[in-house]
Amino acid sequence: MNYSTLLALTFGLITMTESTTAISATAPAGATTSASVAAAIERSPQFKDGKFRNVANMRKLGFADNVDLFWKFMFHKPKGTVPTGTIPVHALSREQLLAAPGDTVFRLGHSTMLIKLGGAFYMTDPVFSERASPVQWAGPARFHKPPISIADLPPIEAIILSHDHYDHLDHAAVLALAAKTRFFITPLGVGERLIEWGIPAAKVRQLDWWQSTQVNDVKLVATPAQHFSGRSLSDGNSTLWASWVIQHADLKVFFSGDSGYFDGFKKIGDTYGPFDLAMVETGAYDAMWPDVHMQPEQTLQAFIDLKGKTLMPVHNGTFDLGLHPWQEPFNRIMALASDKGIAITTPQMGEQLDARQPAAATAWWRSVDR
Repeated sequence: MNYSTLLALTFGLITMTESTTAISATAPAGATTSASVAAAIERSPQFKDGKFRNVANMRKLGFADNVDLFWKFMFHKPKGTVPTGTIPVHALSREQLLAAPGDTVFRLGHSTMLIKLGGAFYMTDPVFSERASPVQWAGPARFHKPPISIADLPPIEAIILSHDHYDHLDHAAVLALAAKTRFFITPLGVGERLIEWGIPAAKVRQLDWWQSTQVNDVKLVATPAQHFSGRSLSDGNSTLWASWVIQHADLKVFFSGDSGYFDGFKKIGDTYGPFDLAMVETGAYDAMWPDVHMQPEQTLQAFIDLKGKTLMPVHNGTFDLGLHPWQEPFNRIMALASDKGIAITTPQMGEQLDARQPAAATAWWRSVDR
């Protein structure tokens, strides 16, 4: 049993409300930049014996560890994992977004970012549902409402997906966004899920690590990450996970998705850095699952490896997915960055951010629970 299986059991996710068919090497091909999804999966260096794999061997929890972890999630969650106060949210309108200059980032929550490049909008890992779960009666609930509804969003040029976990791939949001989205850019196999849900294959582009695609004048590169995938107890690692390089003219933005710390960050930095803005996960970490999420010290090292100019910690502030207080990721990464003299930005949800010259971090979270 791994971390994803534990969460599925803990939050009662065995009752599914969507298809959970495992993606195999014989899955029908969607629209890709190469021949077909099936062929691309088969020849992927990450695919072996019917599963995608990380470069490094992943540690597995023993039976006793799994029982202990399950018990903690169910009955002994520490205090403070959910805010008692109100998370500040800057409400957004379509008019505000259309009037915003290019190279602007809006954090909508967790790992959902709306990025305006030129006059077009790009979105990462859209999650708008109340819960990061296959059902809306159980599972991690949002700390705050999204700054804008899907209905009020302007047209989206491309949605960029890092992997298929529920806190990154929201079935309801994908369907609601489909009509106003031109392309869905995904790691291998994830796009097959979208096609299965009814997204036209012509809208879907699926990439292996180090492959790239162009959407107008924006270059999108799927880069390595150290994580895992799956949306049920039977489809683990049947789709690929990735981080992303987003390049527009001379602006470079990095989006980590989910990842443990590994030497791939240095290779990404050497190949595509420096990055004006590096959005790197900092949250839902724990010593019991060190390979799939980074401790804040590792987030900082990943940022250094990436040759980033400004760090933006993400994967926090929206869902209760760990065993640490909800404010802890912010406090730890801000203190570490300060000690190292590293530029860090921590926008409130919905706050407008200049990707080239982000505003300095403010500790807005410290007043929430007072």
